[in-house]
Amino acid sequence: MELIDTHCHLTFEQLAWDIDAVVDRSRAAGVVGWITIGTDPQHNLRAVELANRFENMYAAVGIHPHDAKDVMAHTMAELKELARSEKVVAIGETGLDFHYDFSPRQDQRRVFEAQLEIARELNLPVIIHCREAFDETLDILEQFIGVKGRLKGVVFHCFSGSAQQARIVLDQGFYISLTGVVTFKNAENARQAAKIVPADRLMLETDCPYMSPAPMRKQKINEPALMVHTAHFLAELKEMDPADFAEAVTAASKDFFGLP
Repeated sequence: MELIDTHCHLTFEQLAWDIDAVVDRSRAAGVVGWITIGTDPQHNLRAVELANRFENMYAAVGIHPHDAKDVMAHTMAELKELARSEKVVAIGETGLDFHYDFSPRQDQRRVFEAQLEIARELNLPVIIHCREAFDETLDILEQFIGVKGRLKGVVFHCFSGSAQQARIVLDQGFYISLTGVVTFKNAENARQAAKIVPADRLMLETDCPYMSPAPMRKQKINEPALMVHTAHFLAELKEMDPADFAEAVTAASKDFFGLP
């Protein structure tokens, strides 16, 4: 199998200190492409710098909803300029997190909408973080789709919603990305959702360094090499040959992000 980890945090300290070995292990396991995700101004810069170091590594730049309270006008101007970098392939992760509410909700909405506007202007797809804010996230996305101009693409990252919510996402023309969470014993909702997502609208990710998939849960630091366990699990769940499954989700990933 050849896979792309479409959402990894390779600039986080748990992985960044050993990044060459992390990439080598990933390639050996068959995960041969990576999109490292920015979450704040510092990690956005690091993500672009890291992507420039490695072949088949790309970056997304964005402001996580947890950090929305700290965003000023110049922050968004700097983000927009950085997003013009050659190896930046998406805006994100951005969205709403009403579970932790580390930033006031009005700030989360303001910063989310500002990033959607940047994505629309630069014709870049968007990586969505959505936790306990499904209806509110869709309401904001629909404003951009229906009124402000179509977004190039939208993916709900680390999807853990219900099959009904997955159907709503798919009906909007969006993509769904799954992590190792789908392998967890208590993740039946995610598995039922995974069953209805066609392979050409599905992407895989680690969201590392978090959430190692079964049977590697005891490995506290997740990394791209471990995504093969999620891939095999989902291929079996969807009753597909693993090679065919990998080919389909990799093609979907390349199409969404415009990768060569």
